[in-house]
Parts: sequence; C-alpha cells; structure tokens
Amino acid sequence: MTCRLIAATAVVLAACASTNGATPAAPAATAAKASTTEKTSAAAAPAAPSAAAGNPFLAPSPLPLQMPPFDRIHDADYLPAYEAGMAEHLKEVEAIAKNPEPPTFENTLVALEKSGRLLDRVGRTFSNLNATNGNPEMQKVETQMAPRLSAHRDAVFLNPALFARVDALYQKRAQLGLDPESVQLLERYETNFVRAGAKLSDADKEKLKKLNQELSSLTTKFRQNVLKATKESAVVVDDVKELDGLSKQQMGAAAQAAKARGLEGKWVIALQNTTIQPPLEQMKNRELRERVFKASASRATGGDADNTGIVARVVTLRLEKAALFGAPNWAAYTLADETAGTPAAVNDMLGKLAPAALAKARKDASDLQAIIDKEAKASHTKSFQLAPWDWAFYAQQLRKARFDFDEKDVKPYFEMNRVLQDGVFYAANQLYGISFKERHDLPVYQEDVRVFDVLDADGSQIGLFLADYYKRDNKQGGAWMNTYVSESALLDQKPVAANHLNIPKPAPGEPTLLTFEEVTTMFHEFGHALHGLFAHVKYPLLSSTGPRDFAEYPSQFNEMWARDPKVLANFAKHHVTGEQMPKALFDKVIAAQTFNSGYSTTEYLEAAMLDQVWHQLPASQVPTADKVAAFDDWALRQDGVLFPAVPPRYHTAYFSHIFSSASGYSAAYYAYMWSEVLARDSGQWFKAHGGLTRENGDTFRKMVLSRGRTEEPRVLFERFYGGPPTIGPLLEYKGLTMPQAAK
Repeated sequence: MTCRLIAATAVVLAACASTNGATPAAPAATAAKASTTEKTSAAAAPAAPSAAAGNPFLAPSPLPLQMPPFDRIHDADYLPAYEAGMAEHLKEVEAIAKNPEPPTFENTLVALEKSGRLLDRVGRTFSNLNATNGNPEMQKVETQMAPRLSAHRDAVFLNPALFARVDALYQKRAQLGLDPESVQLLERYETNFVRAGAKLSDADKEKLKKLNQELSSLTTKFRQNVLKATKESAVVVDDVKELDGLSKQQMGAAAQAAKARGLEGKWVIALQNTTIQPPLEQMKNRELRERVFKASASRATGGDADNTGIVARVVTLRLEKAALFGAPNWAAYTLADETAGTPAAVNDMLGKLAPAALAKARKDASDLQAIIDKEAKASHTKSFQLAPWDWAFYAQQLRKARFDFDEKDVKPYFEMNRVLQDGVFYAANQLYGISFKERHDLPVYQEDVRVFDVLDADGSQIGLFLADYYKRDNKQGGAWMNTYVSESALLDQKPVAANHLNIPKPAPGEPTLLTFEEVTTMFHEFGHALHGLFAHVKYPLLSSTGPRDFAEYPSQFNEMWARDPKVLANFAKHHVTGEQMPKALFDKVIAAQTFNSGYSTTEYLEAAMLDQVWHQLPASQVPTADKVAAFDDWALRQDGVLFPAVPPRYHTAYFSHIFSSASGYSAAYYAYMWSEVLARDSGQWFKAHGGLTRENGDTFRKMVLSRGRTEEPRVLFERFYGGPPTIGPLLEYKGLTMPQAAK
C-alpha cells in the first residue's frame, strides 16, 4: 500500500506498507545490479556515470507508463537526484507562495499537485528499491537523506505564505463552486498543513522541526537495525538430521540460504519478520524449534543492532510532538486523522474482540497440551508444558486429528505460479473482467521479478503490475504493495504497482510450493494492488488508498477469494500431475478455514494492543532503554491479554510497523482489524448478492476501489454496504464466539 501527503514528497515523506500480519521495514536495493550478497540481475548495469550526466531521474522515464528504467539506475544517481528534486520543488513552492495574484484553486492547489515531479520520481524509486533489494551504499543514502527530507517536508508545510493561500481558499470553499473531488482535495490540504504544524507559533515550529529530524533519523536506524538483526539471527544448522520433518523443498531452500552466505555443507533457517517462524510447523527437533523461536523473539535487543534505546527515545519524542498539537499522547494525535477517530474507539474495538480470541486460543492450547501428554505417555518420556515454539508444530497434529489433513498434504497443490495465474489473476478476471499479459522486454531490478500488463475488459491498458515474491537477505521482511507511478488524470499517469512477499526460494529445479497462509497473503497483497491499479481520480493526492484503517480494507476483502470454492478449485492442482485436489481433501481444506484462528487473532491483538499502550503512555511511564525488552509482558498484562503460549506477532524491538521509517502504522496497527470488519461485511454483501460475479465486482470497483480518497472512507463504505459496519461477519469468518460475560 502507498500513502501520499503532498504531490512531490509522497513515498519519502509518508511511506506506508501493507502486510498480512507481516511487516515492512528494512533496507535497500540498487536497481539494475544486485547487492553484494546477491547475484547480478538479468539486466546488468553498465559502469556508473558521473553524478549528473545521464542521471535517469532528471527526466520522466521513457518506458511504458513511466516505469523506472531499472537497468540505468545506479547508487550514485540517488543523492544528486534527491538534491535536484528538493531544490526544484522548493523553487516551485516559493513561486506558488509568492504569486502576486490572489489565491485560486488553480494557481495554488493545482499548482501544488503539479509540483515536485522529479522529487516524486526519485523518492518513490529509491524507497521502493531500498525495501526490496538493498545494499550498504543505499543505506548510507537513506541515513543521510532521512533528516534532510524531514527538513524539506517542514520547509513546505511550515511555509506561512503558502499556508495562508491554502487557508484562504479553505475558509471560503463553499463559495468557490468546486466539484466534490476538488473540495475534498482542498480539505485534505488544509488538514495536512494543520497537522504538519502550520498553525503553531514560530517557537513551536522550531521545536517541531528538531523533533521531526531526530525522529526521521531514529526510525531509519531502527529499520536498518531490524534488517541487520534479522539477517544475523538466522539459525545455522550443522547436521541435516536436525531438520527432520521439513520437506525436501524446505531443506533445499535452507541449503541455498547457507550457500548464499558462504556456508557450504550447512543449512540456514533464515528468519521472517514475525515472531513465529513458518518452519516451526514441521520441525520435529524441539531443541531446534526453541533455538529458532528465541533467535526470532530476541532480535534487536542487544549487540550492535540494539533497538531498545531507539524505542525509548522515539516514544518520548512522539509524546513531545503530540504535546505541541495539544494532544495528550501520540495515539490521540495520530488517530484524529484516521477513520477510528480516537484511542477510546480503538481500545473498545480491540477490547471487544480479545475475549473471543483468547477463549478459543485457550481451548486450543488445552487440546495441544493433551496431545503432548499423550505422546509422552506413549513414549514413556517426561511430558512438558506447551511453549511458544511448540504451538505451530502441535497445531498441525491437532488439525490432522480434527480434519484429517496437515500442511504437507495440501502444499503440493499450491504451486506459486499456478496460484498467481489460476488463483489471484483468475479471481480478478471473474470479478472485474481484467486480464494479464506477462512482459519480458522491460528491465527489472532483480532476476526473479516479473512484469505484467494489466488490461481492462475492453483491452485497454490499466497499468503495469510487478511481482517480486522471493525472500532475499537484503529485502525487508513481510509482504507489501507499493506504487512506482500513481494514477492521476491531471498528470496523465497510469499506475505501476508492485507486490512483494518473502517466500523462501527453493533449490534450482524444485517447485515453489506454498502454505495456505502464503496463498492468502498473495491474495491480500493483490487486493492492495487492485486498489492502486483501479484508482480513477484527477488529483495525485487523492489517488492514495486513504487512512491506514481503510487502506487495509480492499486487501483484507480480497483474501476471501483464496477460500472461495470456485477459485480454490481453479488453482488447487497438483504441481506434477496437474490433477485437481481430491474432493475429500478439498472439502477438508474448506472446513478447516477457521482452524487456529484463536491463535492468529490473539497474536495480532496482542501486537495491536502493545502499539496502543506504547503510544498512550504518559511521559512519566516511558521506560528507559534497559526496561524496554521487559515492557511487552507488562503492557499485555495491563490489557489482560498476556498468554505466554501465544506471543505477540511482533515484539517491540522488531515491531517495524510502529517504529520504522518505512512504515506508517505507529498507533495504527489496529488498522488491520478495523479494516477487516469492513472487509467481512463486504464479503457478506457479496454473498447476499450472488458471490463471485462481474456485476458484483464492477459495483465494488466503481464504488470503492476506483475512488481513492475522493470522499471520506466511511462515506464510501457505507454507501456501498448500505449502512455502518457490524462485527458479526468478522466473528463468523474467524469462527469466534463471544464469551457470555463479554456480550
């Protein structure tokens, strides 16, 4: 997902990311060449030119839809392009601010929307590549540019003459005769300027500038530390026997990961961004499971990638910044511009869901403990207490007992390309009539990246879609969507959107077989892509996907098609024989869709509540660096959701959603659940209106997906759904029941 504050400074100043319980946050990439840990891209770069000569950012890309010319981009291009872009943008802003003519919508708002094109090009490309294929040189640029970009943003939003023109138009907006989309643009500009500090006193503006610059540097360092700690915490295995339980493909991926690090003859379990690591489901060796879990959960809490001091300082600075705006805490300041509105609304929603999730998780934990005790009795060994590193492994056995199948039974039917072509693309075709044509003539930044033309039902081009699904050490964790070019009629731009996952790459010649969770993640991220691809708006600012607690709505909604019987039947085919998944197994997969939802919902709620506790703290309770690592348990205990067998999806030290410069979810990680309420309500609407049909898809596209932020998100949803959101469909979808006392 992408966010945008002002036309020229989009990704750099308000970068957002989307995940399906995964997080974006890590460094960087050079375009046509790979990092020092990666082999050369299929489109190898020529020797780097001088700083200005041939800099590909200085003019719009000549490629289709202005897709970045990855084969021409070098590390040396970024800094001069940034500097030229900032200088050009400030010159444009000054011209608007000092225009001797009275402010009009055209000479102020439209002029701002057209400004900063160079900065937008380099900012989007750098921040996107910095997350997908990074290297140390780009990290240096990132570190250097973070405070400078913060200062640049302040130079725009704290320009009193510029704000005076915007505010003058806002005060008489009812008399301007503007169309609804233009009114919305004006209102968003006013809001963005005010929230950026335009109405503060001169003294407070100076304080704000210092706070912003320090925060930008700290959150950038946090992000880089997470990438470093995640790479360095990977677990090295010397004896293949320890990997008992993993599939041939997983062992091959572990061997490949070791080879990439120069560890021939060993195996490496590379870490994903979440606390619980996928291989724990199959690892029979309990000692190895514990090693992997502890390596994951202790990331960035010591050594040269320690984030604890950064967290303490960031929380303090955010409190100081909120106070400048008269807000009691960072959550109150942040949520004022979200759909939720207030911390109380967020606390209420999370608090209502927690009892149902915890009740189901505790019931499942009891069943898992029974399996452990039964095994110990049968083998005449001492039993043990269910631990976090045991849950995923024994959950597979519990699923087997309840539904008579486990992950290894279904993975052969989820080959990645078939899931993409016959699942993700197929569902989009059935709903919206769109089609996809792969291109091999466009340069990419890494050899595994694929590019597709996205065509409408009438054959016209909607945009370009890039698919980057494999894990790399220099790629940030999690899954997300971004746009290299955003849609805008004003600028005559069509979108270039990309999806990124972190699927372990198998050994050469081996198929890429997915878990059902990975399948769901592909659908989730493509929901974000559709939101960007379908945007049909005039102004760049309004092509964004809206506030964070609405931006996750289309992606959460699109997940439902992964479990739709018609769609699932179309892609669930054996990777060798091509035979359809047997009906008996197919029916079991459908029946088991709510399995383990107590765990998954609880780990999410714990993280969302942890975010709120951090950002609703008074200054007197902010812990010192040495107390940060222990803060999580304290916070979860305060909210009544501490359950040791189910750790939060992210512990604080690697919770990139809320402490990284690459994400915009501080005090807003709740957004996934808030958006899922809207998504499941929409799923009920589809079900009531006939399900997977073009008519339904076209209605959703017209009323929601194409609208960007041309109206307030709540209005868009309620007009489509026919009323305010309700929580019932979400509980049904997850198989959760409210405990009697909580109803």
